[in-house]
Amino acid sequence: MDESSSRQHVLQACRDHDVKFIRLWFTDILGVLKSVAITVEELEHALADGIAFDGSSIRGFARARETDMLAVPDPATFQLLPWRPREQAVARMFCDIREPGGETFPGDPRAVLKRILARAASGGLTFYVSPEIEFFYFRDAHGTEPLDQGGYFDLTAFDAASDLRRETVLMLEELGIGVALSHHEVAPSQHEMDLRYTDALTMADAIMTYRVVVKEVALRHGVHATFMPKPLTEHNGSGMHLQLSLFRGERNAFYDPDDELRLSPLARQFAAGLLTHAPETLLVTNQWVNSYKRLMPGFEAPTHQSWSPHSQAELVRVPEHRPGQELSTRIEYRAPDAACNPYLALAAVLAAGLAGMDGSYELPPATGGAEESADAAALPSSLGEAIGAFRGSGLMRETLGNHVFETLIANKREEWARYRVQVSEYERAQYLTLL
Repeated sequence: MDESSSRQHVLQACRDHDVKFIRLWFTDILGVLKSVAITVEELEHALADGIAFDGSSIRGFARARETDMLAVPDPATFQLLPWRPREQAVARMFCDIREPGGETFPGDPRAVLKRILARAASGGLTFYVSPEIEFFYFRDAHGTEPLDQGGYFDLTAFDAASDLRRETVLMLEELGIGVALSHHEVAPSQHEMDLRYTDALTMADAIMTYRVVVKEVALRHGVHATFMPKPLTEHNGSGMHLQLSLFRGERNAFYDPDDELRLSPLARQFAAGLLTHAPETLLVTNQWVNSYKRLMPGFEAPTHQSWSPHSQAELVRVPEHRPGQELSTRIEYRAPDAACNPYLALAAVLAAGLAGMDGSYELPPATGGAEESADAAALPSSLGEAIGAFRGSGLMRETLGNHVFETLIANKREEWARYRVQVSEYERAQYLTLL
């Protein structure tokens, strides 16, 4: 469908469904969702010319001499919001950010992902992703009282949030987002939903929508949902494990029937790229001070540049092949957490994998457990270390572009500086009376 037909399709859908308001969504550099609502009467103008806004008020969008930006809706992302009234309904569309002259704004995270996807497409490759996204429900937004004390896959009496998950899945499906499965996770009141495979740009939009829906349903029931990477000291944090594959047309380029793990040479190079470049990509996939509280030994989270066909705590895992399921051959990347900017995270992950392919990287031997993993190089263990690894990365500068690269460093340095001067309750409890 060409651009003109797509616009007409959206206008007709608004008439058919009695849409009154359209929310135009985009993210700042940190992946925080931004929204401006327009009435249906303004939609045709918005589709053609975009909606102007002050870029200097959006984190990461500030320019030295120019603050005017345009949010241009992508008609392919039009969806009705199922939690809004059916009469005078509300729809949403994701936007691409442009400068007043029509040029793509270099600080737009969605544009960053589009650019690296275009590079893969030039080689005949399509990048597919299925994320396993974890989160917590708490009684309210002011504390961490869980709704239950359930564990992995627990149900009924222990799983107080099963109805919340059910309602969330149904709402996501109304939005065209497929959910493969949902369940209680390891920690009390922790849950996971796995979104069905789709192309990376569609998935990044879906992840942003997913986070809104999870929080919206929780709010309806008087509880608080959070994607904070590590809210509970003594329990596992919330990750966003990524199931990744590359396709050439209808063929899975990661599959090789003659390999022991059914991985093609290209897949092994891609995995090696993920391992090699993990330290420099971590600032993008794990962007918060709190992210590094999750990446600690003993909590089923990666701490080293290691891989395994079996272990659930390695950075890269190769899920077991099932006969007759060649299309599902994939690589699992376990570093990202649920609070990253999905556009930048998927761009960084793809860039690392493509670098492995371009450089014919060799995949090191697999590890067989925690002791062997510890022999591999350690990942950055703090935001400060991650900043250091990132700032020296030519790959990340090229992938993200100078604007996003430099702005992200400045933002994260500021966050790290603020964190370092804080005196924690742990320090007071340990030292106030002792010293």
